[in-house]
Amino acid sequence: MTAVRRAAPVLVAALLLLACAGRAGATGYRYWSFWERTGGHWTYATQGPASVRPDDGAVQGFRFTVGADAADAGRPRGTADFDTICADTPAKSGAKRVALVLDFGTPADAPSGETPPGGRTVCARVPSDASTADALAAVAGPLRYDTNALLCAIAGYPHKGCGEQVSTDQEPTTATAEPDSSGSGSGPSLGLPIGAGVVALLAGAAIWQSRRRRDASG
Repeated sequence: MTAVRRAAPVLVAALLLLACAGRAGATGYRYWSFWERTGGHWTYATQGPASVRPDDGAVQGFRFTVGADAADAGRPRGTADFDTICADTPAKSGAKRVALVLDFGTPADAPSGETPPGGRTVCARVPSDASTADALAAVAGPLRYDTNALLCAIAGYPHKGCGEQVSTDQEPTTATAEPDSSGSGSGPSLGLPIGAGVVALLAGAAIWQSRRRRDASG
């Protein structure tokens, strides 16, 4: 039996593994992603809006998106400058101002039968100890949460659903198509390069084993 014929079953198995990895990477979630503006760049928040207590002058962003993780999530688009957003909201003793960027996403990210509103920016003046969730509730209601306190809707959008699982093959996010000019783009999927590496590795091992057996019997 030739080395290629010995390697064939292993190649088939590796290709099946690659196909499975591709399918696994095609699952994402439809949700409101939460971002913080630091150093002129959007950073994916590591805490929920109810836990974050921004300082006066902070810029916070929300983007309705479809993605598997932070790398896939679309960043908020539009103006993200505090002085511009809060130009008409003067400072007040005992209060702070938080600039909010609300991006309702794209039609491709919208639940079936719904159309995303246009994006907007708004300045929330709230008590000095208020959280981002408090600021959001003050200027962008009605908000909707699920029983696990997951933010489901801002300004009533979307009307239904909350963090549901979707196929990113059918409803892709536009994070890489519309990158934030001041931030880095979304990272590439690792499924394809890892899968290709597995194919090469297993094929090489099969051919090496075949040659070893042939030399031993020669």
